[in-house]
Amino acid sequence: MSDLTPLRRALLSVSDKTGLVELARALADRGVELLSTGGSARTLREAGLEVADVAEITGFPEMMDGRVKTLHPKVHGGLLALRDNDEHLAAMETHGIGAIDLLVVNLYPFEETVAKGADYATAIENIDIGGPAMIRAAAKNHAFVSVVTDVEDYDALLAELESNDGQTTRAFRQRLAQIAYARTGAYDAAVSTWMAGAIAEPAPRRRVFAGTIAQTLRYGENPHQDAAFYTDGSHAPGVATAIQHQGKELSYNNINDTDAAFRLVSEFDPANGPACAIIKHANPCGVARGETFADAFSRAFDCDRTSAFGGIVALNGMLDGETAERISAIFTEVVIAPEASPEAHEVFAAKKNLRLLTTGGLADPLAARLAVRQVSGGWLVQDDDIGRIGASDLKVVTRKAPSEAEIADLLFAWTVAKHVKSNAIIYAKHGQSVGIGAGQMSRVDSSTIAALKAARMGEELGLDQSPAIGSVVASDAFFPFPDGLLAAAEAGVTAVIQPGGSMRDDKVIEAADEAGIAMVFTGMRHFRH
Repeated sequence: MSDLTPLRRALLSVSDKTGLVELARALADRGVELLSTGGSARTLREAGLEVADVAEITGFPEMMDGRVKTLHPKVHGGLLALRDNDEHLAAMETHGIGAIDLLVVNLYPFEETVAKGADYATAIENIDIGGPAMIRAAAKNHAFVSVVTDVEDYDALLAELESNDGQTTRAFRQRLAQIAYARTGAYDAAVSTWMAGAIAEPAPRRRVFAGTIAQTLRYGENPHQDAAFYTDGSHAPGVATAIQHQGKELSYNNINDTDAAFRLVSEFDPANGPACAIIKHANPCGVARGETFADAFSRAFDCDRTSAFGGIVALNGMLDGETAERISAIFTEVVIAPEASPEAHEVFAAKKNLRLLTTGGLADPLAARLAVRQVSGGWLVQDDDIGRIGASDLKVVTRKAPSEAEIADLLFAWTVAKHVKSNAIIYAKHGQSVGIGAGQMSRVDSSTIAALKAARMGEELGLDQSPAIGSVVASDAFFPFPDGLLAAAEAGVTAVIQPGGSMRDDKVIEAADEAGIAMVFTGMRHFRH
């Protein structure tokens, strides 16, 4: 069997008509016979191209609102027939089936329709049937047939034909077939995922995930690991949809950390003022509110200046020139914000390696997402943590109740704790994190580390005492023993927020009362592993 296959007859039936006329004209100039359907055929004829309607070939008109038009032996036989099989050739001759050497199809815009909030009936009508059937048939028969499902592959097809005198190579057809099967797989994944939500099925028997390549990365977490970045088509504001204005290509770790920073800062409503988060190795090393973004950045930076070196900075509003000046004074990998002023762009222009991303908006902290993690032999899937609590949800469990100012700081610290790896301990004061302990196997160690960091920064800032003194503390899960709380008390905290629910809650409450500390329970925990 020859590696090269001539292209003599093509079927073009597309929803997205971008580049269709140019492609068809280039094919016609090579003497390729054009077949088409409905709107695609009309577009080609209006452009002055000669095209045969599929209905003329099959002898059946489009019917049932276009649901039935290509589901016919003269279409599928033309796609599936093996050109080197005498029985197949005889069947084609007997039944008047012409070979189709190229299929160009892109599908009904189901994903876009659902993203716009379409109702159930509209979503169902935008599920393509004939398209995926033809794509799968052509892809299966890639030994002879080329199948193009993405507009971005039109130029590659024409280049292939130019290089091979109107023919395609087997390797090229194989690559197109792989892309085609991935497209139908992603399409079915989108349909099944949407339907699971539409019928309130929280744990469907089969779960499918799909993505579109956005970037082939230099490497993964480490140089010996291959990696790539895929988008899910949701168009949600964030690192996947952001515009990169300057700086070198994002790395795997950059993307991971930038997402962590942006999702954390998006928890803070800009209507309540500027907020800044600085992330290092997927953990916050400083989070703060401020009167201005420059103030918020400086306060976040003052939580842990050492860890902030080489970190990711996220803002919940426009990056301005003054803030850019302050950020540029330290080595920063990435800055992400909804938008940036011309002055900020000008400041960062001198920092060629700093990546600046703008998103056009904040992430929705209450958006329903799936958190997915692969384990050996399977996948762990859960709803993303969108849990939130307000002042009215807090249960005071100590003799001393927190003041209004302490409640504000407790809620701030609790919000940060949600984004810190467990075991998580956060000291906060006046809308500023002053000590963060993350990822320790012991909650006591997390408390101790956070206190040590606070004391160190107090010395670096020339303060008379540790900023942890007079702060509040948040714990992402309950204190199983009084020792973690006592470590916080020793650091100088005045109030504690924690989920509660330990068998020894009474002992922990007793310890808080003895230390003169106010404590509230949330009834909710924020493990992050």
